[in-house]
Amino acid sequence: MRQALAFIGIVMLLGAAAACDRVNDGGKEGIAVSHSQAAKPPAWTDILAGYLPALGHRNWIVVADSAFPLQTSPGIETIAAGEDHFAVLEKVLKAVDGAGHIRPKIWLDKELAFVTEDLAPGADETKRRLEKMLEGRGARPVPHEELIARLDQAGKTFKIVMVKTTLAVPYTTVFLELDCGYWPAENEARMRERMK
Repeated sequence: MRQALAFIGIVMLLGAAAACDRVNDGGKEGIAVSHSQAAKPPAWTDILAGYLPALGHRNWIVVADSAFPLQTSPGIETIAAGEDHFAVLEKVLKAVDGAGHIRPKIWLDKELAFVTEDLAPGADETKRRLEKMLEGRGARPVPHEELIARLDQAGKTFKIVMVKTTLAVPYTTVFLELDCGYWPAENEARMRERMK
């Protein structure tokens, strides 16, 4: 008898707990929602904003096309934004520009210049838009495999934040290698010369 009462008590307690997890839907019958369903993951912009103050010289931010590979280097964090490539790139550039303590060296896949409309529909428009967004930023082309190797090496020691977009045009990834925003390369070179 005691076991039966204990069992009934546990069932009632679990029922009460489940009732606390019901969502009120404007007076309609509540819908049971687990804690994992109720908590939304943070938006990619929130994740980037959380990293930005800590990122610095030798860190990278990568705005990748949809087929960019998920890498296994321990320092690389991949975030699927689920958004348009250019909207993501605009938000990333704005965030980096506003940070002050960092500035980007921008790299593009060298192969992109050879991706034509007949090979990848949308390539011409994509290249035009990338050129316009990156105008005056000194973006430089480098072979794709070399950039992948740089990321792999950097990811062993330094944090890389990769934001994947929905773009389906090959070789359109934009690589931002971060540098110190308040210490120009010329000053570094002059200091090194004095050290000789």
